[in-house]
Amino acid sequence: MKPSLNRRSFLRNTVLATTGLAAAAGRAADAPAPASAKPAKQPLLPTGKLGEFNFTRLILGGNLLTRYQHARDLGYIKKLVKSYNTDAKIRETIELAEASGINTLSVNVTPSVMLTLGDHRKNGGKMQTILYCTSNIEDAAKYREDLQKVADFGSEAVYLWGEQADRYFREKKMDVMRRALDDAKALGLPCGIGAHELQTIQYIEEQKWPVDFYIKTFHHHKYPTAPRAGEALKSTSEVPGYWCRNPEETSAFMQTVTKPWIAFKIMAAGAIPPQDAIPYVFKQGADFALCGMFDFDIAEDVQITRAAVAQAQTRTRPWRA
Repeated sequence: MKPSLNRRSFLRNTVLATTGLAAAAGRAADAPAPASAKPAKQPLLPTGKLGEFNFTRLILGGNLLTRYQHARDLGYIKKLVKSYNTDAKIRETIELAEASGINTLSVNVTPSVMLTLGDHRKNGGKMQTILYCTSNIEDAAKYREDLQKVADFGSEAVYLWGEQADRYFREKKMDVMRRALDDAKALGLPCGIGAHELQTIQYIEEQKWPVDFYIKTFHHHKYPTAPRAGEALKSTSEVPGYWCRNPEETSAFMQTVTKPWIAFKIMAAGAIPPQDAIPYVFKQGADFALCGMFDFDIAEDVQITRAAVAQAQTRTRPWRA
């Protein structure tokens, strides 16, 4: 059987495909393009509940949908992602994810991606969304305006961006974040807070803020480019590449948290294979895995998630969603 294309073999196959462009160009110009076959509908993945909504335990991440990537020191990656993930490909990726059994994606509110999501829904798509705004929280009027766009779109949930939560925690300005949380809660949607830094969530838990769920980075450090002893000093780092600097401490603390936990950056931005990353986060207590996926990643990640959720039924932390 021919192996399925995944991210690990993408570059190799891209090179092979590129060498065939000249031959392809020589074909008859009037030859009909092959029809794009729609994927067969797969059963829904296992779900967990946030508010009144059932979200699949694997959630399509938004970075690649907005063409953002962690290139580390590989300068060509940005051009590669932007060239591959065209508007049409992003729309195709969302449709493929839904057909494969994923019913939720999370992405920041940008005009381009909102247009794509709107078109998807107008054409019968049922993909649910967990949206977040990256506008300046300290401009309260503008932030409320952007939150209202989320509600008007019909998003099923919203969360406050982890970059901002961590920043205001470091600057001891959590009153700014609390006001933004109250504004988001006023929408009447499930509302979470994101974080890269565990201390941010520990503070919110200690203060008993009315948060409905957390989106927290989580991945182990057992990969070649992971930080060595003494290198994980900041919340995140591109080189060495890490986005969860204290995975053991994170897992232990989240055992005490009764709110649902969506783990993200679980593959350390592509450094950890999904067959390692996905089972790890579910076994360690996460309720959902938020994964950035190209279209060619989806089938593999869905299959891994089905098995990982089944295997995690005896884990220590109860399912909180």
